[in-house]
Amino acid sequence: MKKLLLLFTLLLATNMLAQSYQFKISGKINSKKEKTPIEAATIHIEKVKDSTVVSYTISDDNGNFSLEGKSYNKNLKLFISYIGMNTFTKVISLDKKSTFELGNINLEEESNLLNEIVVTSRAPITIKTDTLEFNVKSFKTKKDANVEDLLKKLPGVEIDENGKITVNGKDVNKILVNGKPFFGNDPSITTKNLTKDIIEKVQITDTKSKSEAFSGEKGDANNKTINLTIKKENNKGWFGRVSGGAGTDKRYEGATMVNRFDNDQRFSVLASTNNINSPGFSFGEIQKMFGGGNNWIGGNGSFSINGRRFGGGSGIVKSKTAGATYADQYGKGVDVNANYFYSGSSSNDASKSNKEYTLPDRKYFTNATSTSNDENHNHSVSTEFDIEIDSTFLINISPSFVFNKREGNNRREEESLSESNVLTNNYTSNSFAKSSANNFKNTIDITKKLGSKGAFIKASITNQIDESNTDEINKSTIEVFGSNPSSETRDQESTISDNLVGLNTMVTYRFPLVAKKFFLDAKYSYQSDERENKQDTYDFNNSSQQYTDFNESLSSDFTYNDIAKTPSLELIYKTKKWRFNFETGFVNRTLENNDKLRPELSLNKKFNNIALDAGFRYRFDSKASIYLDYRLTNRVPGINQIQPFENVSNPSNIITGNPELKPTQNHRAYINFNKFNWQAGTGIYLYVSGSMFKNQIISNTSISDEFIRNSTYENTDGGYDLWGGGSYSKKVKLDSITTLKLRAGSNISVFKNFNIVNNIKEGAQTSALRPNLGVTLDWNKLISIETRYDVSFSKTKYDINTNQNQNFTSHSLTIRTKTNFPKKLEWRNDVKYTYNPNVVGFNKSAWFWNATLAYSVLKDQGTISLKGYDLLSQNTNAQRRATSNYIEDSESTVLERYFMLGFSWKFNSLGKKGKIRDYNMRF
Repeated sequence: MKKLLLLFTLLLATNMLAQSYQFKISGKINSKKEKTPIEAATIHIEKVKDSTVVSYTISDDNGNFSLEGKSYNKNLKLFISYIGMNTFTKVISLDKKSTFELGNINLEEESNLLNEIVVTSRAPITIKTDTLEFNVKSFKTKKDANVEDLLKKLPGVEIDENGKITVNGKDVNKILVNGKPFFGNDPSITTKNLTKDIIEKVQITDTKSKSEAFSGEKGDANNKTINLTIKKENNKGWFGRVSGGAGTDKRYEGATMVNRFDNDQRFSVLASTNNINSPGFSFGEIQKMFGGGNNWIGGNGSFSINGRRFGGGSGIVKSKTAGATYADQYGKGVDVNANYFYSGSSSNDASKSNKEYTLPDRKYFTNATSTSNDENHNHSVSTEFDIEIDSTFLINISPSFVFNKREGNNRREEESLSESNVLTNNYTSNSFAKSSANNFKNTIDITKKLGSKGAFIKASITNQIDESNTDEINKSTIEVFGSNPSSETRDQESTISDNLVGLNTMVTYRFPLVAKKFFLDAKYSYQSDERENKQDTYDFNNSSQQYTDFNESLSSDFTYNDIAKTPSLELIYKTKKWRFNFETGFVNRTLENNDKLRPELSLNKKFNNIALDAGFRYRFDSKASIYLDYRLTNRVPGINQIQPFENVSNPSNIITGNPELKPTQNHRAYINFNKFNWQAGTGIYLYVSGSMFKNQIISNTSISDEFIRNSTYENTDGGYDLWGGGSYSKKVKLDSITTLKLRAGSNISVFKNFNIVNNIKEGAQTSALRPNLGVTLDWNKLISIETRYDVSFSKTKYDINTNQNQNFTSHSLTIRTKTNFPKKLEWRNDVKYTYNPNVVGFNKSAWFWNATLAYSVLKDQGTISLKGYDLLSQNTNAQRRATSNYIEDSESTVLERYFMLGFSWKFNSLGKKGKIRDYNMRF
């Protein structure tokens, strides 16, 4: 061991003392024929001996460039390339410090003469209109690298510990393979399972729908799509992985994925099961199978996507997943994608929370505990058909089906205490629910391009049918103490059906005012959602020992319609450097409620509002851009907020809707700026976003002396929120094998909200500052150390109860290490320290340490692993939340320490004639 340590030290010292040569090369690139400067030409310099890229840059709008760096090789070769031009080459010999001024460099158009020999080299980076293209051969990685390893080498691309990918600070929400989805466009499945050796090019563009790409519309400027081009000889074969493990405390996990590529035809299956709060696949692996929507990630690793739960929920979770995807091309112009996914989970959780309420004239406290057990099964089927009739006519059809069954029970105990800690009331409830839900949704997009000037007509229609049924039993008791003591016990059974029929259509006609530059879009949309709700609740009859006594106050039977008609006009102007759009629409909305059980509560409300959307985007050069956006939107009240129905399901908190509510108007502005210098390895990203609300919907609560709450809703003005932040990153190559990455960032938030308590309107402004600092050191592909420190300063100020102002501070330190020494052994550590001195009644600080040892076997296709979870037994999820009238501290069940022994095997036969290629498995 001492000899190995000595050898390691000598190698490190030798590399640190290696001879380096600094250089600076500058010049101006012109078109020889046009006599004009060439913007976005690629300039790169390679080692003569092995063609490894040393440094690269891109010319500015005047054709100027400056390439700086240092090399441990004296002889280099310079390449200057641009699409459609012959490549300029020059051999350069370096001294200790060299400066080369090349002056004007005139590129000639490519010639197709057979007797002409042109020396060319593939540039590492090429810009094609709105596409950034990387040549994979120019970026060196370890020989067994996967796509994730490759992407980490590309300038401006970042991948965090959860597999989330960003490009120049913008999220990557879609990854394509040869221009087509792979497992529902999922990023993580693609990046972790495809190997770098089969990829030829990586292309990055703004995310667009298929209809937008076909018609030439703008994409999503805040999200990126990565397209991986596979070499033709590597687009046929099998690949995948199989893994499993067993541990202490009866912990287990298992997962497998198998893929078959046959040119345009692709088929993949996956499955997993475990009881360690892990979905078996990452959030990113599953998210894109279902597109965007409402998503959340739990602190224990579980998550939910569009209502589908993976990993279960809170507490201790047993989860199962299974899925399949199929893609193929039939004939010319017909593409088919189909996905099936099953997720099942069972969870057990126990949680507790403490709240401190601040009233205009007093305080009171609540303490709550709850336990729950849930079982959930979800089946989802989605398909997509792209039918390209000809080069001007595209039809896209996307039907999907979801089937869900769920059952669970919950017990909750809650007590309220006065400021002097005198018990005023307590509430206990036990419930059991069993439900099923079916969902069908289909979208049809039809796009027809007209002429050659950019005109088109597009129609879209989406219909949705949701059906859900629930059987529920609730038993509860509320006791009120004090001068007027009372007690109420409930034992009830409810049958609930909730159905939705939705229709959303839009027609767009684009008229070019100036060919391919200036457009007028005329749009009309119609949206209708009809919801039917019926709840029959029966009290338990002691005589018959059955649930036979109908309880009208806890029952409902109504139909709720939300209809919106919106004609709008949009002006769009775009050039090579900048783009501007302005859209205005008139929203005519009708909210109609027909209550069959209580006809006097029926209502019909009409609202007319203006909607606005304006955006501006400017690209200063190939490295920097700025984006601005303003929107005026209108959010209507929910049925529970507007229907004047008294909800007494929780007798300690009775809620009544307000039929006089108006829609909330939201004025939102957003601006971001980013600049990334690929050559220098630096990047800066800044953003600011803010909203002002008119007719914001807030709660109006009356609290009795026994702290029984009666609430309704009101409109108010004056609410706002402001979000901002930024980051700066720097990549420093210390020597030929050592790289240092530095990142500093911060974000700030300020928001103001209101509520009304006992007829007094209280406003609270909460502001927070969260700076962070990160450092990553990589040495010779053998050692990687990543550290990150976060601190959060939060302050809440009240308009009236200023003596209740609060300051919160929390700290977090994360250290991740990875070593590959000796060669076949990988050792990973993930250590996190949290400190929250303001949490009351729970642990204020904790160390959380996970570690994994993985050893490669079977010619590096297999891996034996030993994993330790929460080695210090300090895992906690205590947290604090502040609102305008209360402060809450909460904590729930967490997974405790365990050790697990596992085995994983990865296989890959992609290649010429099915030749087997062995690649190192990534655990």
